[in-house]
Amino acid sequence: MLQDLRSSQRLFPALDTPAAAVNGMSVDVEEYFQVKAMAGRIGRDQWDTLPGRVEGAVERILALFDEHSVQATFFILGWIAERHPTLVRQIAANGHEIASHGWAHQPADEQTRGEFRDDILRTKQTLEDIGGIEVIGYRAASFSINATNLWALEELERCGFRYSSSIYPVQHDIYGLPDAPRFAFRPPNLTQLVEWPGPTIVIAGRRFACGGGGWFRVLPYGLFRWAVRRLHAVDRQPTFFYFHPWEVDPQQPRVTGLGLKSRLRHYTNLDRTEPRLHRLLSDFRWDRFDRLLDARQAT
Repeated sequence: MLQDLRSSQRLFPALDTPAAAVNGMSVDVEEYFQVKAMAGRIGRDQWDTLPGRVEGAVERILALFDEHSVQATFFILGWIAERHPTLVRQIAANGHEIASHGWAHQPADEQTRGEFRDDILRTKQTLEDIGGIEVIGYRAASFSINATNLWALEELERCGFRYSSSIYPVQHDIYGLPDAPRFAFRPPNLTQLVEWPGPTIVIAGRRFACGGGGWFRVLPYGLFRWAVRRLHAVDRQPTFFYFHPWEVDPQQPRVTGLGLKSRLRHYTNLDRTEPRLHRLLSDFRWDRFDRLLDARQAT
C-alpha cells in the first residue's frame, strides 16, 4: 500500500488565492499525564489517582474559540469522555465537531489489528452515546499510522469513519511516514475514507512540520506564521492546526524524572501558548474538519 500512497492525488483543488484558505482547527483532548513524554513515568493504572486538569483547560479553549467565532474539531479520548460526559456535551453544544482520538492514547502501531478495531469501535460508540451525534473523524495517538500499520486505514473505513488525520509525512523520532502524500488524499482501494496528513512545508528538498503542538510553542510565532503563509502561497493548499488542553495550562503539575527531551517538548513556553493562539486565530481563517472536507470534495 505504501507505494500506492505515494501516487495518490490531492483531494483538495488548488486555492484560487492564498487569502481564500480556510484551514482546519483541532484540539486533541487528553490529560497532561497521558502524553507520550510521560509514558515511561506514569502507567495507565495511575491515571485515576492523578489530579485531572482537562475540564478547566477545555473551558478556556471554548471561551477562546467563542471570542474569535471559530468552530473546531475536538479529537477526544474515550477515557476522557467516559469520565467527563458533560464536557463532551458542552463541546458539541458550542457547535464544535466531536471526533475520536482512540480510547486511552495507545499508539495505533502498538496494537494488533483486532485490538485497534476494538479500540476505535468502543471509542466511537461511547462518543456517539454521550454526544448524541455521529462521529466520523479519527486521529491516532501521536500520529501513529505509518508504514507498519497502514491496514488501520482499512479498519477505519470498515468501522464507519469518513476521515482520518493520523499520518505525519516527516521523519521524526516518535512518529512519521516521510514518503506519504503531504495533502489530503483518499488511500488506495478505499471508497469513503480520506486521510488528511499533518501539515508540512518543503525547504531545500526537506519536509518540515508546521501543524502545531510543540513546534508552535518552540518556534517564534512569526516564523510559524511565515510557514503557514508559505504553504498557502507555494502549495496553494489549506492546512490544519492542532494543540492540546494541557498546552494552555502552565499551572499543571510538574512530573519529575523526565528526560531533557521530554521536559523540553512538554513544558517549553506553556505560558505563551494562549496569547499565540489569539494571534493565530486572528491571522488565518479556521473551521471544523468535517465541514472543510465536505466542502472541498463537493467542488
